[in-house]
This record gives sequence, structure tokens and C-alpha cells, in this order.
Amino acid sequence: MTTPVNARRWTNWGRNQESVAEVLTPGSVDEIAASVNQAATNGRRVKVVGSGHSFTAIAVADDQRMTVHRLNQLVGIDGPLVTVQAGMRLSTLNAVLAENGLAMPNLGDIDAQTVAGAISTGTHGTGVTHSTLASSVEAVTMVTAAGKVERFTKDAPEFQAVRLGLGALGILVEVTLRCVPQFVLHADERPMALADVLAGLEDWIPANDHVEFYWYPYTDRAQLKRNNIVGANDKPLPAFRGWLDDEFLSNTLWEGVCKVGQRLPGTVPALNGFAARALSPRTYTDRSDRVFCSPRRVRFTEMEYEIPRAALPEVLDALPRIYDVLPFKVQFPVEVRFTGPDDVWLSHGYGRESAYVAVHQFLGSEYEPYFKAVESLCEPLGGRPHWGKLHYRTAADLRPAYPKFDDFVAVRDRLDPARVFTNEYLDRVLGA
Repeated sequence: MTTPVNARRWTNWGRNQESVAEVLTPGSVDEIAASVNQAATNGRRVKVVGSGHSFTAIAVADDQRMTVHRLNQLVGIDGPLVTVQAGMRLSTLNAVLAENGLAMPNLGDIDAQTVAGAISTGTHGTGVTHSTLASSVEAVTMVTAAGKVERFTKDAPEFQAVRLGLGALGILVEVTLRCVPQFVLHADERPMALADVLAGLEDWIPANDHVEFYWYPYTDRAQLKRNNIVGANDKPLPAFRGWLDDEFLSNTLWEGVCKVGQRLPGTVPALNGFAARALSPRTYTDRSDRVFCSPRRVRFTEMEYEIPRAALPEVLDALPRIYDVLPFKVQFPVEVRFTGPDDVWLSHGYGRESAYVAVHQFLGSEYEPYFKAVESLCEPLGGRPHWGKLHYRTAADLRPAYPKFDDFVAVRDRLDPARVFTNEYLDRVLGA
């Protein structure tokens, strides 16, 4: 096939996925529908890409790549229901909500994703009374493979599929979110012995609104984070302390540490110990999204597995044995978060309380043996991989992990029988 004149190279944030494809940049819903109609008529494929924060190939286009960044406006607010165009970034959404006295009930730790990308891949935060961001979706407007603009609400039979659709069902153009009144979080972050963190989890998880921790490989050290809703923003973090922790230590210095460890692998255990000891306790209050989200400038690759919460001790106990046999060192801490049951069909947390275990490697470092070992550990426990983070699963072994898998595929067959929106990743995880 001849490369189109307007083909452009695209690379994701983690720089582990790229493609060269014809680029479509529609500025309206009608333009999106026209492009889809033309593609369907000509037997072509269209793949939408958001901000590129997925590590899987879910956004890799092999024919036409569409960006919807021009569709980034507030559509309307009706009480707690906020409708925005799907190309809006979470950072913009958070600002718009704050201006109107509202907030998302929960968020992940970065806000660079588009609304469509975040909900379509199962982005989540932590907290056992919460699940994925898709659980906050009340309605979506979508351009289907037939070029029709359709709105799906809770009474639609396809609703539990389209609000976390992997980009396989159509192109999201508007999303209605159920938000909450703006709130303040009190953050308590402190280094601790890993054994003490694990001993306290069963008490802390139900007693706090949001709990997570990071464990530094080759050490017995962890960092525990607990966030709770409070009535007043009366303990803001001093500006210098915020810069020191979030910019200098967590980004500038951490990147330098990673580069040293990459060049001198034998130093990684000592460097991880240094990084863990560099942390100091801090407590502060701030607007919820400013506590949930942090700047992430050090690039990496990532795998994240959801497992039944009861299986977490088995996974953590096995990780040091994986590190002992890897042909390289692991530089990044292991991140552990917790959510409650979800009713969205392809949510990783569908139907159960979950622990999420995220493993990372610094940009340019080998990762595949590590990630495959973690997957081999989690899969037999009923683990489900995050759709936007690296994994090696296929439709054959994902089907038994998701009770509603075949229901989702049936919706896909109805909405996109000719597979206008597919790519190699979707063919692998959903079937061709």
C-alpha cells in the first residue's frame, strides 16, 4: 500500500508503541460521521487516539488515525450531571468542574488523558467505595460504524458495554458524567516498613476514603498514602515543599537515579534504598483533583493487574522471588491500589473487591521477562490486565476472566460488524 501524503508518525507517551497512518482531525461530530461513513464505504479502518497514555497497542492505527482533540468543550451542566466533548483532557475537566463547584468522585494519579481515553481503557483510582472512572458515566453519544450519531443512556441494552468500550464499538463524541460537589482531601503520606503497611491494610482500607502504597523492590520499605474528605482546606502544602517533593525528588532527582541505575545495574538495590529513605512524612489539604493527580515526567513502561483483594499477599510474597531470577534489575516501585465492585462489563473490577498491582520499568530498560512473570503469577489467581497497560493475554483466556465477555462481543458484532474500528490489539483481546 502506498503511504498517503498526509501520513504521520505517532508515538505513545511510553515510547513503546508507534505507527505511521493517515491523519484525520475532525472539528465537529458531523465531520466525524462523514469520515466514518467514507471509511466504511471504502472498506477502511479508523482508530481514534487520545493523549497516548496507554502502553498497549490499543490506540495504534494501521490505516487511518483520528484525533478528536478539537472536540474539547463543555456541553452543559444539569445539577450533578456534566456533559463534555470526549476529546477534553481530564486536567481541563477538573478545572471546569472546579469553576462550577463540582468534582469527579475519584481519579487516577495522572490527568493527561482525554475523557474518552480514560473511560474506554478502565482508568481508575483507589478507594473501596469507588471503581473505574467509567462507573461515573451516565450517558455517551457515539458515532457508530454506520456513521450514525447515537446516544446511549442507562436504559440502553448496550450501556454497560459502551461506557468502557476499548474504542471497539464506535467513536465517543460526548460523555455525561455524574459528578459530586467539590470537596477537599486531607492527604497523609508517610514512609513505613512494608511489613507494617501489610499488617495495617485490613484496618486502613475500610477506615479511609482512599488508600494506596508503593513498595521499593530489593528493600523492606514502602510509602503509604491515605486520603480522606475533610470540611476545610486549612492545611495547604507550602509551595517549596510541594516543589521539593513533587518536582525535584519525584521527577528531576528520580530521573537521575534511574539513569544511573540503568547504566550501572548493580547499584539499583542501593539506589532504591536511597529513594525510599529520601521520602519524609507529609500531611496537607487541597482540592481533591490536586491531591489525586501528580506530575509524571519520568517516562516508563507499565503493566497493571487487577486481582481479587484476598490474593494480594500471595502476589507480594512472590515478587521478590521473581526479582531474584530476572536478568536485570527493577528500578521503579510497585504501586498497589484498591477498589470496590464494578458493574461495567469489561471493568477489571467487575463484580468483586479488587487490589491493583502495577509494575514499571524506566524508559529504555528491558521489561518483558518481568511483566510476563508477573502475568504468570496473577492470571491463575483470576487476575485481569488493565486494558491500557502492557499484557500478553488473548480473547481465549480473557473470556473466562470476564463473566460478560460474550455479551460485550455481541454488542460489538451489532455496532461494528465490519470492524471499522478494530486494530491488531482489539483483534487479539476480543477476537477478529
